[in-house]
Amino acid sequence: MIILFGIILILIFLSLSILHFYWAAGGKWGSNEALPTTEKGVVVLHPKITSSIIVGLGLLFFAFFYAFKIAIFQSPFWNGLVLYGGWIIPSIFLLRFVGDFKYIGIFKKITSTKFAKRDTQFFVPLCISIAFLGFLIQTQY
Repeated sequence: MIILFGIILILIFLSLSILHFYWAAGGKWGSNEALPTTEKGVVVLHPKITSSIIVGLGLLFFAFFYAFKIAIFQSPFWNGLVLYGGWIIPSIFLLRFVGDFKYIGIFKKITSTKFAKRDTQFFVPLCISIAFLGFLIQTQY
C-alpha cells in the first residue's frame, strides 16, 4: 500500500511540475485561479518565469525523491536525502495547508475571491493529502 501512496505522490508532483513548466513557457491555462488576489481583484504575487521554473524543478525533485524513497530507483547519493527529505517535503505541504492567515490556507481571512474559493476547493485538500501521504510513507518505510 505504501508503494501505491508513493506512486500517487510521484504522479501528483510530476503533474504539478509540468504545469509550472507550462506557465514558465507562457501558458495561461489555470494561472488566473492559481495566484492569490485581494478582494478588489489585485494579484498579490507576480511570479517571474524563473520562479515558475524553480518551482517546477523543485516539484520534479520531489517526484524523484519519492521514486527513490519507494525504491523505484536506487542510488547511494539519495540514501541520506531520503532519510531527512521524508520529513521536510510533507512539512512544506503541511505549512501550505495552514497558510499565511490572510490569502492562502485553511485559516485564510480573504475567502470570497476566485483564488480563495479554488484554494479551499482544491489546493488546501491537495496539500493536506500530500502531507498525510508523505508522513505516512516516512513513518512506514
